[in-house]
Amino acid sequence: MTDTSHESVPSRQRRRFPDISSRAYEHPADRSALVALRKLSGFDTVFKALSGLLPERSLRLLFLSDSVRVSDAQFAHLNDMLRDACYILDLKKVPPMYVTQNPQPNAMCIGLDEPIIVVSTGLVELLDEEEMRAVVGHEVGHALSGHSVYRTILLFLTNLALKVAWIPLGNVAIMAIVTALREWFRKSELSADRAGLLVGQDPRASMRGLMKIAGGNHLHEMNVDAFLAQADEYEKSGDLRDSVLKILNVLPRTHPFTAVRAAELKKWSESRDFQRIMDGHYPKRDEDKDTSVTDSFRESAAHYADTVRTSKDPLMKLVGDIAGGAGDLGGKLRDKFTGAGGGNTGGGNAGKGGSGATDGSEGTWRRPGSAEEGPESGT
Repeated sequence: MTDTSHESVPSRQRRRFPDISSRAYEHPADRSALVALRKLSGFDTVFKALSGLLPERSLRLLFLSDSVRVSDAQFAHLNDMLRDACYILDLKKVPPMYVTQNPQPNAMCIGLDEPIIVVSTGLVELLDEEEMRAVVGHEVGHALSGHSVYRTILLFLTNLALKVAWIPLGNVAIMAIVTALREWFRKSELSADRAGLLVGQDPRASMRGLMKIAGGNHLHEMNVDAFLAQADEYEKSGDLRDSVLKILNVLPRTHPFTAVRAAELKKWSESRDFQRIMDGHYPKRDEDKDTSVTDSFRESAAHYADTVRTSKDPLMKLVGDIAGGAGDLGGKLRDKFTGAGGGNTGGGNAGKGGSGATDGSEGTWRRPGSAEEGPESGT
């Protein structure tokens, strides 16, 4: 990482957040995991030892030798965006950034000792300036949170799982860890989306960029509000069978679905938490050491409880009913699994079932691909 000054910034004035802690924008589930890991004694020592097994040095040499490093002389507009993002989030050292030739829109932040940011030519060509600014802010948010460390670990473990697949139970153990890391990583992507919004400070541009990732560079054929309506339909449509399929579809992924990410970002942009940050009220880095792991997990649990309570998903509604002691659950289960609607199931009318469609496209800073993506996929 090079210690580069924040000399060149765009003309449009944006609010800056001196000494902001990454806890300000992190998703509750992401934040609780990070707080616990940072408090874990010997954590840094273990991962420093593990770094010798990881392909980090090889990756750095690969990008240095076969990509274009962003600077004042190369991709100067991206260099300005990078400096601006680091200035707004008060990241003291500007990470090296590379542009790599790849038609697939993609971006990532990796590295154990020092993070590096990589964006593909497909992404650079797809997004306009404000959309790209949100992506750069997204990656700087990863760097500020320390996500690059765990992303590199996930990359290593995924590759290791392939190598030990022939060992009885070996692959099962590794994949159990990978599955847990993927669940955390999906939440970390929501955190980085928020960081991108804090940098760009243009909610429509952030959501427009996600929409382009899903549908390509046909902005005149697309509409942000209609795209957000898809996320709402995805969440509430179908019966319990569709809810199970949603879970199965998302399990192998490192990123949430694109429309879901856009809806989550819109919700956060309209929240009191976001407004407080914009007003200059946010946790500072010098307070991180005093953060309580218990409080962080309590916040995470409260978030999940609220998600279940407010979700329109059939399975989440059922979980809420069970938690609330709703009567005649047998009838509700039967109707929701069979899609039957309007039948008298004791306590009242069961919700009308439907056939929910699930989009198998990738929810990442890249174009849709297969569900079996690796952690090197975009961010």
